[in-house]
Amino acid sequence: MTDHNLTLDILCAGHACYDLVFQIDHHPVADEKIFAQNFLSAGGGPAANAAIAISRLGLTAGFAGYLGQDIYGQLHYQEFIDAEIDTHLLIRGKSPTPLSAILVKPNGQRALVNYKGQTTPLSANALDFSSLSCKAVLFDGHEPEISVKLADFCRQYKIPSVLDAGSVHKGTLALMEKVDYLVCSEKFARHFADSPEKALNHLAHKSPVTVITLGEKGLIWQKEGNKGHLPAFSVNAVDTTGAGDAFHAAFTVALVRQMDWQSTLYYASAAGALCCTQPGARPGLVTQSELNSFLKKENRL
Repeated sequence: MTDHNLTLDILCAGHACYDLVFQIDHHPVADEKIFAQNFLSAGGGPAANAAIAISRLGLTAGFAGYLGQDIYGQLHYQEFIDAEIDTHLLIRGKSPTPLSAILVKPNGQRALVNYKGQTTPLSANALDFSSLSCKAVLFDGHEPEISVKLADFCRQYKIPSVLDAGSVHKGTLALMEKVDYLVCSEKFARHFADSPEKALNHLAHKSPVTVITLGEKGLIWQKEGNKGHLPAFSVNAVDTTGAGDAFHAAFTVALVRQMDWQSTLYYASAAGALCCTQPGARPGLVTQSELNSFLKKENRL
């Protein structure tokens, strides 16, 4: 609960976990033992990563969600503190912090195992948003009860809202028609049609602005009756973990900074692309100066 006026640029609501990332030369088959070439551990989760990314891009960010009181929760909490993320809307409890083991091949392809134990979503009344003042809210859908309540709060106070719809589940389905910007993956889109283009036509009726990210194929979008396609930036991808989180964070930052639409898409695309050049999600979340340097080199600044 919060008992003070909470003023932020962007609040990120949803999933926080802890990532164990193993770099391997191939994905193992049944009964095979392999050795990792490299290992790193860091906090993870779409909304949690986005909060860190927003902070690195120079805006104030907060996180609304859950972390356990275990060692993984404490390690993640310390990352929030070090990055100056506001944690007044963070619940700590005895249920375990969700844990992800990520196996990454040299070409950036990954396999992921997630463990949540008995950890369940927070109840709708777990958090009080009445003292919140912010310029935008970014959802990942993984805390559906608090997120639906927060989305209604955003609509009431005309706070721009963005949904990172990575996959189809209770939360993304509940939020997709409540947000101003539906920014979804190709995986999510293909649940609604057999091609991204057909899915865009369908999803554009659900949200005022729809963007479908297509990985190395770039993205497609529809806004105010207009449609477009943006190619992806060419980078040496070593790990795609966190690329979507970086994209959504930068997209929301661009909205808050009131960039024009094309600049918003380039800005977000560049953040996502650069995240792929480092192993793990958190190490690939770039600073504002790094992003500016890249966009200038690509003649997009």
